[in-house]
Amino acid sequence: MKGIVFQQPAFLSHYYNVSDGKISRNNGNTLSFPDWLGGFSLRYPKVSSNRFLPHSRAAAAASSSAAPGSGSDPWLEPKTQQRKKKIAGVDQDELLDPKLLADPDSCFCEFEGVHIHHKVYTAESQMNALSQLPYSTSHKIGLPIILLHGFGASVFSWSRVMKRLAEVTASKVLAFDRPAFGLTSRVDSFMHSSLGTEDTKPLNLYSMAFSVLATLQFIDLLEAEKAILVGHSAGSLVAVESYFEAPERIAALILVAPAIFASRPFYRVAEGNEGGRDTQTEGDGSNSNGFKKQFIKLSVILLKLTTCIIQAITQMLKGMADMLNSLYKKVLSAILRSDFGVMLIRMLIDKFGTAAVRFAWYDSKQVSEHVLDGYTKPLRAKGWDKALAEFTAATLAYSESGSKPQLSKRLHEISCPVLIVTGDSDRIVPSWNAKKLAQAIPGSCLQVIKHCGHLPHEEKVEEFVSVVEMFLKRAFGDFEEPSLQAVI
Repeated sequence: MKGIVFQQPAFLSHYYNVSDGKISRNNGNTLSFPDWLGGFSLRYPKVSSNRFLPHSRAAAAASSSAAPGSGSDPWLEPKTQQRKKKIAGVDQDELLDPKLLADPDSCFCEFEGVHIHHKVYTAESQMNALSQLPYSTSHKIGLPIILLHGFGASVFSWSRVMKRLAEVTASKVLAFDRPAFGLTSRVDSFMHSSLGTEDTKPLNLYSMAFSVLATLQFIDLLEAEKAILVGHSAGSLVAVESYFEAPERIAALILVAPAIFASRPFYRVAEGNEGGRDTQTEGDGSNSNGFKKQFIKLSVILLKLTTCIIQAITQMLKGMADMLNSLYKKVLSAILRSDFGVMLIRMLIDKFGTAAVRFAWYDSKQVSEHVLDGYTKPLRAKGWDKALAEFTAATLAYSESGSKPQLSKRLHEISCPVLIVTGDSDRIVPSWNAKKLAQAIPGSCLQVIKHCGHLPHEEKVEEFVSVVEMFLKRAFGDFEEPSLQAVI
């Protein structure tokens, strides 16, 4: 009778244990199976104490048991069987591969082991219709555009303007999801880094350097020598860093609500003042005794000595502050990469995710369910939480890195055409910062859109496209446009 499976009877009580072919009572008495037990195969659920469940629970489990391989376990406690908590209204029970969440017009390309999600819109299909428009016949820009989203956003945030921008430039417009966002694949950075050697260590997939190289790679994908980069918020950092990495590949920069903080101009005191002071002293000294002249000279020496001491103490304190700041960032980075950090990311996204989207708009009532769904869709992708923690840690490392001069101190080196667009009611990156940035970049154009928040390309589509079109015609067209300094 081999092959017969002996299942646990539902009527046995929890006062029995099964061990070595015997059923024993808890009081020590033993009941032996017959000698022909070897012809049977005994199978019973794996529970922590090898003890049968009470009749009521066993019967309930038997009535709801699933077929083998279904993935459900009838012996789990009810609390264990509860569904995982939703994050920002998105179920976390069945997370999917990002490719399974793709739209019909989604594309993927592999770069450094990462499958980058992107969309491309071309105006070629619209050329017949565009031929009737004035700007399409004699003022074609002919340069592709690459759109770079900000923190927490994705290709979705550009969906309202991609087609319009392609019509303006009569060229291709491409938007891609940076690692940790949208539908770009989530890769374990630790496993990825272990693939390289000490000499050929791969880039951190969530670093600024990777985003810059991916941006330049997409210029190649578009088969273009140059491209116009449009960066929103933190995406503006990627745009500017890409310019400094390969300025010959960047035709123009359009920075929308840029999260780039320009440093305050530093003015040195004119050295001629001291000379003037000495001359004044000498002139007065002709009418004073020698003791007064010696006293003034001694005071000047003491003043210079005191200044040197104060500067030395200031530098020492600054060095200590920098050291503590660096240590703080390293500790915070380690915490973010831990399980606790991932849990913290999930809590923050759940509590503030959709609220942040509404906060970014000037009129939060205009934020539809379609918009919220577009922003929360990536929360259905496997590994989104760990990837976001890795990205945040990499961002801290980028801000701490001293391998390159501070970005804010290099802004004056930008020589390509630059347009800065901001909303007058931006509560995330205030418009005054955009004005400050415009002063730091020589020859840049500033445009402030009224009654607009942090997302001009979503909230004020017509005004945004109009501003961009005017700027591009002025920069690359064959006719002059009115000044862009005016505020809409």
